[in-house]
Parts: sequence; structure tokens; C-alpha cells
Amino acid sequence: MSTRIWAVLPAAGIGRRMGAAIPKQYLNLRDRPVIHWSLDALLEHPRVHGAVLALAAEDTHWEALAYGHDKPVHRVRGGAERAHSVLNALRFLAQRGAGEDWVLVHDAVRPCLDLAELDALLDQGLSSEHGALLAVPVRDTLKRADRGGHVAQTVQREGVWHALTPQLFPLCRLLQALEAAMTAEALVTDEASAMERAGYQPRLVEGRATNLKITRPADLDLAAAILEYRGEAADADRAGL
Repeated sequence: MSTRIWAVLPAAGIGRRMGAAIPKQYLNLRDRPVIHWSLDALLEHPRVHGAVLALAAEDTHWEALAYGHDKPVHRVRGGAERAHSVLNALRFLAQRGAGEDWVLVHDAVRPCLDLAELDALLDQGLSSEHGALLAVPVRDTLKRADRGGHVAQTVQREGVWHALTPQLFPLCRLLQALEAAMTAEALVTDEASAMERAGYQPRLVEGRATNLKITRPADLDLAAAILEYRGEAADADRAGL
């Protein structure tokens, strides 16, 4: 059996900063829930075999959406933190005999992933056991604040990147890295952090600033504008304009 690539979406959070009545992954974005855009961006790629969603145990929104795709989409129970949710998804896949496969871990609230970004990540990441992640170089001046909200230090931005998703790793190695981090009670904020802690050096693949994470209400408007522009550009290409 050839190596497969699975999409893993941790989506057990409720998004308190959004201030919405429902989790932000289910908010409406151009007549579809945010999570639909994020899933489709991955599943419509020919090299992605299927997806695993890590959802809160009390989540009743997902089943009500009746999301359909010709590729398999599985649901597992999410955890208290992102790392726990991803770990549950990886264990599910490993138990199904997918230990030698690869995983693309993607935020469920990043609906604007571009096909060219995903192509670049797969092309550059699959050739190394260290894996890879999308990221963008930091271009603005960074300031570290003190507890009073004043500038304490200017942080040098040379060589500093802003991590995005998806993040691509061999399933078995990421599973081991996350389990080791959990055993050590070292809470990691993304999958690359767990791999770094295990001694790996993931490749940074330059992504696009449009691959935004919806965190606050204004982000929905920006995501809608990005998707609308892409749709219009695609229509123009098909029309030969």
C-alpha cells in the first residue's frame, strides 16, 4: 500500500475571543461554515486521502451540518488543549493501520489555504523525516512588552518566521513526539514545537499572508474578501479573460 496523507483538524475549541454564540469554526462564511472551507481546501487536493476531525464531546453542530465528501472524514473526541486533540486523532489513525502515513495538521479556522501553498508544502516536506510547515517571514518590527504594557525590548526580526498551518509530518514520528511531550507535561502550542523538542528540525516553507486564522470578528470579513476575490479570479480564468 502506498503512503497516504491524512488531514487532521483540531476543532474542539470554542473561540472565546470571537464572542459568538457558537464555536467559530461553525460561523457562516460566504454561505458556508468556516470549517467547510478549511476541509475542502485540503480534501480537494488529489494527494490527500481523507481527514480526521477532533471535536468536543458535546459538539452537536458538526453532525447537523451533514458535510459530505467522497473521501473519508472521521470524527474523534477532542481534548482540553490542541495537543491533546491532535494526539487523539493520531492514535485513531495509528490504530487503523496508518502508522506509516503522513499527516497534515491544519487549523479548522484557516479557510483561505491556497492550492499553491499546499503544493509547495507537500513537495518540500515529504522528502524529509523532519517534516515541514507553512510560515511567513516576520516583516514588521517586533516589541516585547513589560507587565505594564510598555515596551521592554525590541526583538530582532532577522530569521524570525510566523508559523502557519498546515504542518506536515510522518504520523508515527509526530505521534511519538507528542506523547513524549505529554509525558513530560510540556504543553506544546503547535506540532512543529513537539517535533523540535524531539530533536527534529522541520523545514520552513513560505506560505501566504492570506492564509489567516479567524480569531476575531473582523477576520471573517477579511476571509470573505479573500475568498470572493479568488472566486472572481477563477471565473475570469475559465472565461479566458
